[in-house]
Amino acid sequence: MKLHTIDTGLFKLDGGAMFGVVPKTIWQNLNTPDANNLCTWAMRCLLIEDGKQLILIDCGLGNKQDAKFFSYYEPHGEDSLQNSLQKLGFSADDITDVLLTHLHFDHCGGAIKRAGERLVPALKNATYWSNAQHWEWATKPNAREKASFLKENILPIQESGQLKFAEAGSNAIHPNITLKTVSGHTESMFTPLIECNGKKIVYCADLFPSMAHIPLPYVMAYDTRPLLTLNEKKALLDEAIANNYYLFFEHDKSIECCSLQQTEKGIRHKEVFKLNEVF
Repeated sequence: MKLHTIDTGLFKLDGGAMFGVVPKTIWQNLNTPDANNLCTWAMRCLLIEDGKQLILIDCGLGNKQDAKFFSYYEPHGEDSLQNSLQKLGFSADDITDVLLTHLHFDHCGGAIKRAGERLVPALKNATYWSNAQHWEWATKPNAREKASFLKENILPIQESGQLKFAEAGSNAIHPNITLKTVSGHTESMFTPLIECNGKKIVYCADLFPSMAHIPLPYVMAYDTRPLLTLNEKKALLDEAIANNYYLFFEHDKSIECCSLQQTEKGIRHKEVFKLNEVF
């Protein structure tokens, strides 16, 4: 079993929204904003290779939206899902499973592409995995999240017949992947726990979008239930310390992974590294 980082590009989001109640005087030292208060973030996915099974966790923004949409988020960089797979000797057609942590556009936009006037799966041979609770939440969105749940990213997955649901806590996709869920950011978001070569790593999705979000009060304004996020962060950090988990960051523009340690200020990062340095 092998783990591979899949970089799908960079984009920008409002720094205040990303750091919630943390003052700009503090967070601007963690991720420098531009003149419009926008900070650069990664869209870093994970590929799990085990024999003929190739499991992709999240798939980035994609490229099918119009210029107006992209102007809000300024996607940039040379990386893309296709290029990153190609560097490893794979193509989109080789992917057997796509695990979507949740259906916000920056996590699932790459799941669907345009083929002329049609919207079709970008990973045509893959089973797409979500869970029933989150699917219901995303397809009947509340006003707060409606702009993040785009029907063109979501409904074609089901229409293709490639959608399957997995229950929280299960190992439905692979025996070494436990499908943990949290609900502070959005309802029933997957935070998969992956065991590989005797080590365990959590794909943090938007529970810890970057290493800067490890301190408990650093909760995004995007979260629908911030106090629940606070409790979920503490629970995962405590579990990670007790079991020597590593953390994998989807949105940190510079840092892929870290280990953890207990400090006087609470749980903080210990060492930072690239995925291929440990796994």
